[in-house]
Amino acid sequence: MERFSEEQLKAHLVLTNDEFRHLFEEHHVLDEKLVALEAKDRLTYDEQMEETRLKKLKLHAKDRMQQILSEQLALA
Repeated sequence: MERFSEEQLKAHLVLTNDEFRHLFEEHHVLDEKLVALEAKDRLTYDEQMEETRLKKLKLHAKDRMQQILSEQLALA
């Protein structure tokens, strides 16, 4: 495998790795939902709980994407 910068590798994985692409898309959707919640002046209790849940899911997706990147960089 040729050497990629981290950004190039991310772009490559989005195109070639189904799991990475799914995580990338999920991370983006979760971010959009969080931005919408954070735009509100005040959050209800349920919205606060949803915000926490979304942040955890987003972090999990990011951690797994980073793990995949690290594995691919180790192979290079």
